[in-house]
Amino acid sequence: MKKQAVLLTGLLFVAAAAVAAEPAAPAVAKGDAAKAQKIVNDICGACHGTDGNSTSPTYPNLAGQHPEYITKQLNEFKSGARRNATMAPNVAKLSAEDMVNLGAYFAAQLPKAKPAKDPALVAEGQKLYKGGNAGSGVPACASCHGPAGAGIPVQFPRLAGQHAKYVVAQLKNFRTGDRANDGGKMMQTIAKKMTDQEMRAVAEYISGLR
Repeated sequence: MKKQAVLLTGLLFVAAAAVAAEPAAPAVAKGDAAKAQKIVNDICGACHGTDGNSTSPTYPNLAGQHPEYITKQLNEFKSGARRNATMAPNVAKLSAEDMVNLGAYFAAQLPKAKPAKDPALVAEGQKLYKGGNAGSGVPACASCHGPAGAGIPVQFPRLAGQHAKYVVAQLKNFRTGDRANDGGKMMQTIAKKMTDQEMRAVAEYISGLR
């Protein structure tokens, strides 16, 4: 038992060290949320909600997300670094300033708390989120995204309260390489080690985080 504990501690230490070695994303200028309002009303709100709380599990909640992360994703949807048939035409005419302003707008919105739906999956997902899977080499999600899913500004996104369906979809996209805009292929590497069941479980746990 002691050997297993030492092994798990070592794996988590290695994962944490790898995270620390990841280069930080470039800082972005502070945006003007008020200037983004029209874009939100005309484009973004239909899928993500005008307050950043999406009513469809297909589309991510953006309320309370780090502004740098939102701006980075918008830039990469526009450049093609992150491929998405829905987002590509919506960002095509956005300027660099627009994308910074949208980041500021959604970061300022208040996330609406919703409980997770499946207690059994939550219990399973909590173990993986907090402790990882030493046997398969999956690190604890909390080592990058924080114990409560708040993330680390600039580097790692907020996950708390995200739709489980959306989280599973993104994990599968990372696993197949359909999404490949993660620094150092970190998420692609992790997702390839996860089973479908683990993805569903950790996504359900994340959906109930506050």
